[in-house]
Amino acid sequence: MAYLSSLHDIDRTQLAVAGGKGANLGELARIDGVRVPDGFCVTTDAFDRVLATAPAIGARIERLAGLDPDDRNGVRTLGAEIRRALAEITVPAELAAAIDEQLGRLGAHGAYAVRSSATAEDLPTASFAGQQDSYLNVPGPDVCRHVARCWASLFTERAVTYRLRNGFGHRAVRMAVVVQRMVVPRAAGVLFTADPVTGNRKLTCVEAVPGLGEALVSGQANADSYTVRDDAVLDRVVAVKQHALRAAPGGGTEQRPVEPDLRRQPVLTDEQVLRLARLGRRIEAHFGRPQDIEWCLTDAPDPTDGSGSVGGADNSGSVGGADGSGSVGGAEGEFQIVQSRPITTLYPVPAVADDGAYHVFLSVGHQQMMTDAWKPLGISMWQATAAGPMHEAGGRLFVDATKLLAAPPGPWLAMVTRNDPLTGDALRTILGRGDLVPAPPAAPPSGAAAPAPAGPEPLPTDPAIVAELVARSSESIEALRRDIGTHSGAELFDFIVADLADGLKPTLFGPRSHQAIMAGMDAAWWLNDHLAEWLGVTNAADTVSQSVPGNVTAEMGLALLDVADAIRPHPEVVAYLEQAGDDDFLAKLPQLPGGREARDAIRGFLDRYGMRCPAEVDITRPRWSERPSMLLAAILGNVKGFGPGAGTLRFEQGRREAREFERDVLARLRALPDGAGKAAETKRMIDRVRTFAGYREYPKYAMISRYQLYKQAMMREARRLVEAGVLADAEDAHYLTLAEFQDAVRTGRLDAELIRRRKADFLTYQALTPPRVLTSDGEAVTGAYRRDDLPAGALAGTAVSAGTVEGRARVVLDMARADLDPGDILVTTFTDPSWVPVFVGIGGLVTEVGGLMTHGAVIAREYGLPAVVGVENATRLIRDGQRIRVHGTDGHVELLD
Repeated sequence: MAYLSSLHDIDRTQLAVAGGKGANLGELARIDGVRVPDGFCVTTDAFDRVLATAPAIGARIERLAGLDPDDRNGVRTLGAEIRRALAEITVPAELAAAIDEQLGRLGAHGAYAVRSSATAEDLPTASFAGQQDSYLNVPGPDVCRHVARCWASLFTERAVTYRLRNGFGHRAVRMAVVVQRMVVPRAAGVLFTADPVTGNRKLTCVEAVPGLGEALVSGQANADSYTVRDDAVLDRVVAVKQHALRAAPGGGTEQRPVEPDLRRQPVLTDEQVLRLARLGRRIEAHFGRPQDIEWCLTDAPDPTDGSGSVGGADNSGSVGGADGSGSVGGAEGEFQIVQSRPITTLYPVPAVADDGAYHVFLSVGHQQMMTDAWKPLGISMWQATAAGPMHEAGGRLFVDATKLLAAPPGPWLAMVTRNDPLTGDALRTILGRGDLVPAPPAAPPSGAAAPAPAGPEPLPTDPAIVAELVARSSESIEALRRDIGTHSGAELFDFIVADLADGLKPTLFGPRSHQAIMAGMDAAWWLNDHLAEWLGVTNAADTVSQSVPGNVTAEMGLALLDVADAIRPHPEVVAYLEQAGDDDFLAKLPQLPGGREARDAIRGFLDRYGMRCPAEVDITRPRWSERPSMLLAAILGNVKGFGPGAGTLRFEQGRREAREFERDVLARLRALPDGAGKAAETKRMIDRVRTFAGYREYPKYAMISRYQLYKQAMMREARRLVEAGVLADAEDAHYLTLAEFQDAVRTGRLDAELIRRRKADFLTYQALTPPRVLTSDGEAVTGAYRRDDLPAGALAGTAVSAGTVEGRARVVLDMARADLDPGDILVTTFTDPSWVPVFVGIGGLVTEVGGLMTHGAVIAREYGLPAVVGVENATRLIRDGQRIRVHGTDGHVELLD
C-alpha cells in the first residue's frame, strides 16, 4: 500500500488516492508550459491507516453522520472532539520516514506548503473551497505535525456542515495531503477563465495582490482586478494596498506594510495580465471547462535547482513559445500554478451555441413557473410536446430567441416585457449593447410594398365556442384513455408520439384554441389600458376576471373546499389524517366513523384532478393520484380555516364583486364625454374577458391529463424492464430520453453507467439557478425594474393581481408542507396549478418567478388575491413569520418588521 506519491506520478484519474487538489495538481504538471511547485502527496491510504488504529475516532464519525446540519452546537462539539484526536495522533513511523525521505529530495532545510486534499474537494460538481485547512511556510521538521492537522481539518464545523448539506457521507470522504516546496512570490492571486458573476465565457478575470495569495483568498487584502477579452485588457481597477502577506522568517506568515510609493501601483503589468490569461486558457482547454486558478508570480527560477517545479516539456519556465504567447520568465518573472479547480457555479450553455454564432436563449421554466431541474424523460417529452425547438442546458429548457430579437422591433418584445419585465429589460440590455446584428428587412418580391397578410376574423363573444373546444378535447382524452392500453412494447412509444401530434397539439396550439386564449388576454389588456386612461383605474381586468366560468384550475381549488366539507363533521377522520404519513391512508379510512364518505370525497377529487402535482410539466414528477398525501396539508387547512359551503360562497362572492365593479365602471364612463360609446365598448370587452378568460387554464389541464395516461403506460413498460433485469428500479427510466427508453424496450439492453451518470448530473443541476436570459457566451443577463417610485426598503416585483394586503409571511418551498392560516401571505419561488388548493385560504401571494399571464397570476386574479411576482430572492429576503404588505396594484412588497 503506497502512502506517498510524487506529483510527477499523479493525474486527474487518481482522485481516490490523491484527493481533488492533489489530482488536479498532478494533472496540471503534465500540461506543456505550466509550472507547478514540486512536491508529493500523502495519500488517502495513509489517512485510512491512521483511522484504523483509532477506533474511537471512527465511532465519533458515525455519530456525526446522524446530526442535522442545522444542529450547529452538536456539529461544533463533536467535530472538535474528532479534530483534537486526529491532531494529537502520532504519525506512524514508516510514514514519517517516507515523508523525511521526500523532504530530503526537495531540500530538507527548505520551507513547505502543506495542503489538505479531500476526495470531495475541487470536483466538477462541488468545489469544497476553503472547507479544509492548509498551512504555508512550514519548516521541514514540522511537516508531519501539519499533515496531521490537515487530516483533522476534514472535521471543521464548516466542512462537516457543507458535507451534510450537499449529501456527502463523512466516511465516503477521505483526506490526502499535498506537500510542496514553498513558493515565495512577488505577487499572487486568482484567475477565472470565465466571469464568475455573469458566467461570460469570453471574459478572463484576474485578481492580484502583492505577496502571498492567501491574503486574497481569506479576504485580508484588497486586490487589483483585471478583465481580459480577445487578448486585450478591457478593464482594470487598482486597489490601495496597505499590507501584504509574506513568509515569516521562523515559519508561517505575517502581515507587512506595503511601501508607500507602491500602494497605488498595479501589481501586474498589462503584458503580465495577458500572459496569465493565455496560460489560463491553456489550462481551461486541457480540463475542458472553465477554471478557477490560483497562481504565483516568482522571480526567475534558480538555475542551480532543477527541482523547484514540475511541468513544461523543456523545463524552461516558459508558458509561451511558438504559439506567440510569450515567455514570463526572466525580468518579467515566472508564473507558477498552485491550484486549478472547475468553476462549479456557472450555468451550462445549450449545445446549439457551439456553432460559433451569437445566440440569446430564454428560460422556458420561467414562463412555465417551474425553474427546478427536469429529469431527461421529462425534458424529452416536453421537447416532443412543444411547438418549436427547445434546447437543454443544466436540466432545464431554453428557446433560442436570437432571430426574433435581431428582427426589426415589433410586438414580440413588448409582449415579453409586459408579461415579465425582468426578461424584457435583460433583452433590451442586449439590444442596447449592440451584441446582435440586426436582420435586414426582407424586400418585397416586386419592389413594391407587400400587403400584410390578413389575420383570422376575431371570434364572436360566444360561450359556445369555449364549450365546443373543451368538449372536443375531452372526447379526445377519453379516446386516448380507451386506446392506449391496447399498445405495448416499442410500438407504445410510436403511439404516444403520434398522439402528441394528433391529439394534444391541436388543443395546445390549434388556431381556434389560440384565438380563444388571445381573445381573453387582448380584452383584459384593453380594459387595463383604457380604464386607466379614462377613469384612472389600475388593473381593472383583475376584478373583472374574478369567478369567471370554466376556469378548471380555479374550480380545482374550490373543489378541495368541498372535500373539506365531507371531512369536517368527523373528528376521528380529522385526527387520523393529521397523523397520516404515507400514501395508503385512503385504504384505512373506511374503518373510521365517517371515513367512507371522506374517502369517496378524496377519491372523487383525485378522479378529476389526480393528474396534477407540483412541477407537473415534468412527466416524471409524482402525481397526486400516486402520492395523495401531498394534499393532506391543504385539506386539513381547509377543514380548520373554513366553514361549510365555503367553495360556493367564495365563487359567488367573486362573481358579485365583478358585477358590482362592472356596474360602477359603466356608470362612471357614461358620465364622460362620448360616455355612451366608451361604456358600450367597455361592456363588450368585459363580456369577452368573462367569456374567454377561463379557457386560458384548460389547454394545460388537457395536456397534464394526457401526460398521466402516457406516464402510466410507459411505467408499465419500465416495470417489465425491471422484471427482465434491464433496470434496477422502474423510476430509473426517468433518467432516459423518450428515444432511449423506447430503444431499451425494443432491445432489452441498457448501459447501467448511463443511469448512474444521469443521476449524478441531476443532483448537480438541482443546485443551479437558471437565468431568465442566457447568451451563447455563457452570460446570464439580468434585468432590473428600473423604478424610482418605491418606498425605502421595498422589494420590487410585477403587479399581477390588484389590491393591498398586510399580514404574516409564510415562506413555503413545498406545498405538501404548507402550514398556512387564513389570511397568511404565501411567499415561495414559483407556483403552478398544483398550488391552487392553498390559494383559497391565503390573503396574498409573493413569488420569485412569474409574469402577468402565468398560471399563479391568473388564479390570483380569479380569487381576488393581491399578488406580486418576479420578486427576486423573495424567499431569502423575507423571513418566515415576518409582517409584510403586498401592493398587488403597484407591484412591490414592504417589509414591516
